[in-house]
Amino acid sequence: MACFNISKEMDDFNKEEQGEVFTLDGTVDWHDRPAIRTKSGGWVAGTIILLNQGLVTLAFFGVGVNLVLFLTRVLQQDNASAANNVSKWTGTVYIFSLFGAFLSDSYWGRFKTCAIFQGIFVVGLISLSLSTNLFLLRPRGCGNQETPCGKHSSIDMALFYLAIYLVALGYGGYQPNICTFGADQYDEEDHREGRSKVAFFSYFYLALNLGSLFSNTILGYFEDEGIWALGFWASTASAFAALMLFLIGTLRYRHFRPSGNPLSRFCQVISAASKKWSVEMPQSGEDLYEENDSSKNCNRKILHTHGFKFLDRAAYVSSRELDNQQQACKNPWRLCPVSQVEEVKCILRLLPIWLCTIIYSVVFTQMASLFVEQGAAMKTTISNFRIPPASMSSFDILSVAVFIFLNRRVLDPLVGRLKKSSSKGLSQLQRMGIGLVIAVLAMISAGIVECYRLKYADKECAHCEGSSSLSIFWQVPQYAFIGASEVFMYVGQLEFFNAQAPDGLKSFGSALCMTSISLGNYVSSLLVSMVMKISTEDHMPGWIPGNLNKGHLDRFFFLLAGLTSLDLIVYIACAKWYKCIKLEGKYEENDNDDDDDKEDKKEPENLKI
Repeated sequence: MACFNISKEMDDFNKEEQGEVFTLDGTVDWHDRPAIRTKSGGWVAGTIILLNQGLVTLAFFGVGVNLVLFLTRVLQQDNASAANNVSKWTGTVYIFSLFGAFLSDSYWGRFKTCAIFQGIFVVGLISLSLSTNLFLLRPRGCGNQETPCGKHSSIDMALFYLAIYLVALGYGGYQPNICTFGADQYDEEDHREGRSKVAFFSYFYLALNLGSLFSNTILGYFEDEGIWALGFWASTASAFAALMLFLIGTLRYRHFRPSGNPLSRFCQVISAASKKWSVEMPQSGEDLYEENDSSKNCNRKILHTHGFKFLDRAAYVSSRELDNQQQACKNPWRLCPVSQVEEVKCILRLLPIWLCTIIYSVVFTQMASLFVEQGAAMKTTISNFRIPPASMSSFDILSVAVFIFLNRRVLDPLVGRLKKSSSKGLSQLQRMGIGLVIAVLAMISAGIVECYRLKYADKECAHCEGSSSLSIFWQVPQYAFIGASEVFMYVGQLEFFNAQAPDGLKSFGSALCMTSISLGNYVSSLLVSMVMKISTEDHMPGWIPGNLNKGHLDRFFFLLAGLTSLDLIVYIACAKWYKCIKLEGKYEENDNDDDDDKEDKKEPENLKI
């Protein structure tokens, strides 16, 4: 498909004669024609996507938020095994995000990828609801706090795990693409739509949390009472409604065309640079090849930067290639354009920042596992009403909503005035750093609460749910800290990876955010296993035994606080080293450029063949 290229004069003519303004970022409509700004995208499409995200999140967390209790009460797993299995499942969800992002960026495009994976998600939820209702809840009425379920056959277990991993595949493949697809509805080359795009990420994360609010409260209550089938069927209905709503907006969406397999482009750069490893490169970075024919690629060009100079060899035009220009240009394994080289550089620069977010995700995943188990061992009753431990994450959601408002309406304007610059508040990297600081406070708070829970606990209890006289509401601060840290870390990540990923890898950028959550879950599972192995030596009960009153969960939380503090130090060093992507024609400068980077703004004249 040829790109839509039109001169500024023709744009002006169209505006005057037809009153139609096309988007400037290369998006197209459903009919593969250049998108008209007033007839596509914007907040109409964005609102549909936000509602879709809320419903899908409701469905997903209707399964995920109480999964650890389902495993312990229905499948009769111990606390450590259940926490590990939830971490592995959640990690797998986000590993599938890489698969979905690859298909989206390379072949299918974001709309088709979102629709297909939502269909898989619905099928998985239907399978889970049926298997739970028909095979797992035996005897009838089991699965609550008082009535555990009996043993299950290997076939029953196989059907259950097949269903929940279909849910993982569907949600994982959908999630990174819906965020990026929503951002596609705003033309960042237009100043007003560019600001709307920044706002969209905050509202997107808010929609995600509001969707999970219903799951954590209403559905969480029914599931905690043992009415698992109703909770799972409600999740199924929500997912189906989300799919129908998404399809209703089909004709309104803006689309970026897929850019082909990024793996081959990466390999071409490495191959071309390696073949010229002995070539003497000019210090100025001149004589680098760039394509004149933009019809081969609809993406905006990335300007040359001076980092990773070895890769510049892939774009260096040797004397031999100058003598045979046509043949050299046709072999991308020997000569790559500057934009392709810079695409590889962008990903390499993102990796250290991405690695530093994994420890934060270890902290975040405790909310769905050990926080729930800690809450179940506290006093969960007010009068005759019992509070489901998983519903305490509602305070995390309320914290997210409050801090999104405070960040956008109070903190950003205040920081902008203090900096006395055109900057609109904290940069994305600064916000992510603040998120790590708040995560440390969350783990310290959780550790202190556990110390007091143990002080008021009955260590000889047979069934330790509710065995401590300390109220579950003492967990509110740790959930509130987690919510505040999410606003700075995860919203900052969504903006950062979307802004810094090349145009042809936007879904991959969102998948990096989700993959850090995935690896965080796997690292959490590994940490739990290591801690249990070390702490159970000499016949000790360990830090996280089945009876938490005989363990030291507080030490595990303090361990995470220490690891996150070390991670913060490494992150600050990586953030100072990082240099932003520079796109040709972008209307605004990146928000963390500094004086040391001024030489990168003076780009040499690239040699065009």
